[in-house]
Order: sequence, then C-alpha cells, then structure tokens
Amino acid sequence: MPAIVVDTGILYAMADRADGWHDRVRIYLETHTETLIVPVTVLPEACYLLNRYLGQDAERELVRSVVRGEIRVENLTPDDLRRALSLLESYAQANIGFVDATIVAMAERLKLRRILTTDRRDFALIRPRHCPRFELLP
Repeated sequence: MPAIVVDTGILYAMADRADGWHDRVRIYLETHTETLIVPVTVLPEACYLLNRYLGQDAERELVRSVVRGEIRVENLTPDDLRRALSLLESYAQANIGFVDATIVAMAERLKLRRILTTDRRDFALIRPRHCPRFELLP
C-alpha cells in the first residue's frame, strides 16, 4: 500500500472542525487509503496543540488513532537527525524549523514524495534529495 508523510497541521485540522483545512483533510482521508506515516517529532507537537486548543479529549483521540494503527509513527535515525541539521543550516533564512526538517529527512530516507500538509511555504521551498520536489496534498 502506498504511504504518505503527515505533518502536524493535518493532525490538528483532522480534530478541529473550525479549522480552515478540516473539510479538505476530511475529504482527502475519506477518499484515499495510503498508510499515514508521522515522524516521531510530529506526535508531541500535535498532542501539545490539540491539548492546548481543543482539550484533553482531542489529544487522547490522536493517541488512540496511533494505538489503533490508523497512523504509523516512524522513528528517526541518526542519519535523519544529521540530515535535519543540514536542512536547518541550508534553509536558515527561511527558518523551516526542526519538525519540518525531520519530516523531509524521513521522507527522503523512505523515498516518499508526497506530504499531507497545511504548510505549503516550507515544503514547497525545500528541494529533497530523492526527487525534484514534494507533492503537497490535499
């Protein structure tokens, strides 16, 4: 089954019906069956935002999704961390941030070209090693 990398904004938008991305994300997830892969760095960031803005129930529901296997959490390797640091240095002017850099590093390692994201700015800017550019969805 094909896989797609998921960023923090998508996890938040799935839970927040008032979020401007909610309907697009919901429709995408209802009509596609890819394996959703979340770098381990994304999970605490998403949990923090869900708890802070939507409450403990929303945070727990995300964790339940992981436990049920609806979302696969991918650990980082030492090479991923080295690549993330390289990206932070290369894109210092854009201030892409550590979490986005780890998403790119992990996607490169897994040779995944598609990112499910609400962050068009950072991921459109970055040139991955394994393809000319990422396909940003939804």
